Amino acid sequence: MPFHDPLKALLARQPFALLDGAMATELEKRGCNLNDPLWSAKVLLEAPELIRDVHLDYLRAGADIITTASYQATFEGLAGRGLERSEAAALMRLSVQLALEARAQWLAEAPQAAPPLVAASVGPYGAMLADGSEYRGGYGMSVGQLMDFHRPRLAVLAAAGADLLACETLPCPEEAVALARLLAEELPQTAAWLAFSCKDGEHVSQGERLAACLALLEGTPQIVAVGINCTDPALLPALLASVRGATGKPLLVYPNSGEHYDPAGKCWHGQADAERFAEDAGRWREGGARLIGGCCRTGPAQINALRALRAAAQGGFASGG
Repeated sequence: MPFHDPLKALLARQPFALLDGAMATELEKRGCNLNDPLWSAKVLLEAPELIRDVHLDYLRAGADIITTASYQATFEGLAGRGLERSEAAALMRLSVQLALEARAQWLAEAPQAAPPLVAASVGPYGAMLADGSEYRGGYGMSVGQLMDFHRPRLAVLAAAGADLLACETLPCPEEAVALARLLAEELPQTAAWLAFSCKDGEHVSQGERLAACLALLEGTPQIVAVGINCTDPALLPALLASVRGATGKPLLVYPNSGEHYDPAGKCWHGQADAERFAEDAGRWREGGARLIGGCCRTGPAQINALRALRAAAQGGFASGG
């Protein structure tokens, strides 16, 4: 069976595709307490219908791709809650099912709409540690050990019905190589994107050059897009400029809102501005981004503003400009 790239048709018909925004931010607005090592995956256990509602809100805002609430759902993390492996796997499958149900409801509301895609979120090893390691790297683990960690969850999510995997917030090249090898060697029909967390305008969180990290993934056809997430949006123009020529794959960016997190006070400072976010996104598009959305502290308002930006760009794209 030939490999199918689910992004190809989506990107062929528009200047850029719209990702969704944060899951946790929207769940907190609905009264969820996410001060927990499982973060938004906790809601899979307690109130899964709220996750479906968030997905639907993003689809109504214009998202072409919604990402499941499985970022923090790992066998190790769920075992800490007393879940057997079969129960943990069922919870991972539920995260995909909720997104599929939201898609079905959206298509019933808007039968003329193109079917959106569902991306199953795969958080990094550091997310399971729940100590901020996804913004530092330095795991002290080999590529083989990281493959062993990711293998069972990738297998469950790849078989759960999503269109592709969203491997997110990777702080280091070793983890990216581990995921690429699993896709190439064990999941040859599974598409995925890989997105790195970055600490400045040139380097991923562990310190390697982003361009060098992307170049490592160039020979893996199952990786259908590469880029940056969970990063200060002010860094994106420099980061995109730094990877020019490093990859032939579509570039994706979904940064944080631009607010700043205070780890001591465990709170955010600043204000999210949807119009400013979309204004900045125009520059990311000029820098080569083909898939754009939001990460921490972004919501449907940002995605709706991006939809307006895309509508304004659509005429030039349709005419080949």
